[in-house]
Amino acid sequence: MRGQIVKIHSDLHFVQEGTEIYPCKCRGVFRKEKILPLVGDFVEFDKEKLLVEKVLPRKNEFSRPKVSNIDQAFLITSLVSPDFSLNLLDKLLVLMELHSVRPIICITKKDLVSEDDYDKIKPILLYYQKIGYTVIFNTELDKIKELLKGKTSVFTGQTGAGKSTLLNRLKPDWNLETGDVSLALGRGKHTTRVVTLYELFGGKVMDTPGFSALDFHNYSKEDIRDAFIEFSRYPCPFKDCLHTKEGECKVKAAVEDNNIMKSRYLNYLNFIEEDIHYED
Repeated sequence: MRGQIVKIHSDLHFVQEGTEIYPCKCRGVFRKEKILPLVGDFVEFDKEKLLVEKVLPRKNEFSRPKVSNIDQAFLITSLVSPDFSLNLLDKLLVLMELHSVRPIICITKKDLVSEDDYDKIKPILLYYQKIGYTVIFNTELDKIKELLKGKTSVFTGQTGAGKSTLLNRLKPDWNLETGDVSLALGRGKHTTRVVTLYELFGGKVMDTPGFSALDFHNYSKEDIRDAFIEFSRYPCPFKDCLHTKEGECKVKAAVEDNNIMKSRYLNYLNFIEEDIHYED
C-alpha cells in the first residue's frame, strides 16, 4: 500500500493513506542501507504489520529541516521585528531555486511600519514581482488559501516573523505556539519544534522549525548564478560568465543601469565566494 509520511517521532513514522494514519516502524534493512525516511516521503507500507517497506523517489529533499517533496515555500518576511532582511530573503530564494521549489514571498507586520518606511520598501517588493516572484501579504488569507490548493507547501522564514501566527489564522484550531521577538537580537524564540504535514484548503502544509542552516557549499558557482533568475534576461557574450570581472558583461551593465537591483547583485557576489551558514 502507498502512503505519505506526515510526522516522525522517535522511531515511529506516521503514514497517511486516505483519511487513515498508521504509526509504522521501518524495515531493519533501512539502517543497514542508511535509508533515512523524511516527512513528506511517499512510501510503500504494510498496514497490517505497520511497517514501512520502501521509500519512493523524491522530487526534492532538505536536510535541515528533514523534509521532502515540497512544491512551494511561503517565505515569511517581516518588515520589522525582526528587521526586513534582503540578504536572508535572497538566501531563501536561492535555496528554493536550487531545490526546484516555487518561492512565494509573504510579507508580515506591514501595520507596524510607518508610511514613509513602507514607501522605501515598496519599490523593492515591486522588483521581486517584476522578475517573476509572487509577493503577497499575510492579511490576504483568501489568496493564500487559493495558492495552497493541490500543493505541498512549507512555511519558513526568520524566527519571529510570524509563521505560526499566520498558520493559526488560516486554521485557528491548530493553536500553534507563537513566540516573542528578542528586542536585543531582533530574533525570535524557537516555537515550532516537530515537523508535521497537515491537510489544509485542498493542499498539504508543513509547519517546520524553519531552515536552521543555509549551506551552498554543495553547489557550484554556476548553480548559484543560475538561481538568480533575472540574470538570464541579460545573456553575456562570454561563455559561462560568472558576472564578476568581465568588462563587457551584460549582467554587470544591467546592474549599472539599475535594471538589476544592486542588493541582489551584491548578495550574489557574497554567495558565490562564501559557504553560507544561517542560524535562525
